[in-house]
Amino acid sequence: MSPDAQPLPQAVILAAGKGTRMGSDKPKVLFEVAGEPMVRWVVRACREAGVTRCIIVVGYRGQDVRDALANEPGCAYVEQKEQLGTGHAARMAEGLFSPDKPVDLFVLAGDGPLIRAETLKKLLAVHRQRGAAATLASALLDDPTGYGRVLREADGSFKTIVEQKDSTPEQLLVREVNPSYYCFRSDLLFSALGRVRNDNKQGEYYLTDVPALLKAQGKTAAVIDAVPPEDVLSINTPEQLAEVDRILRKRLAASSAHPSAGKATR
Repeated sequence: MSPDAQPLPQAVILAAGKGTRMGSDKPKVLFEVAGEPMVRWVVRACREAGVTRCIIVVGYRGQDVRDALANEPGCAYVEQKEQLGTGHAARMAEGLFSPDKPVDLFVLAGDGPLIRAETLKKLLAVHRQRGAAATLASALLDDPTGYGRVLREADGSFKTIVEQKDSTPEQLLVREVNPSYYCFRSDLLFSALGRVRNDNKQGEYYLTDVPALLKAQGKTAAVIDAVPPEDVLSINTPEQLAEVDRILRKRLAASSAHPSAGKATR
């Protein structure tokens, strides 16, 4: 099937977490950046990248998240009643997809408002060119502390993702990180999620285990270094929120000053 004939991509956006470390009781994805809840920037980047439907995984105060996205077209919702990890969260969307009609499916974090549609387009293009079961876009950071590390084989191909808490001292030196930009073939994703185990230091079901599981099955798991370091800034404190707000407002001002560049910058 040619890329032009393939079904349009869809997205699962993980938005079930609390904002505990932000010193507030509201859902983390509802903190505002450049005047909008951060999850709305993720939804809009998806739409600009050609996504037809965004499935929002809600949990804590889920109705508030639904209300915040009420005017965004093409959103559907599923609930994660227990916080058992990113793999468990993504699996909540399984019932909205038919294994007989697979689609290319982005899985993204709802608290990454600096995400760019151009990065998603590049991720999708590589995913389709490689005929991959899973493709992730990585970033190279001077200080990778706090992020899962992307490990590669000797030939440069994808090997696995290791979360920081599960990394060896040698793995912690790796600067290539996983900012949670994934594209999967939907049927293979949900099949693999059923095999994910929680035998790790956090006792959670990690979405990050899926690409290696698919590779072990002989499927193609691809990785591209495509995410600008600025775009993966964490938001866990009011100070970090203010920094991301400053960056996004500057980016939006630049795109307004140069309309022809608007889509490329957002």
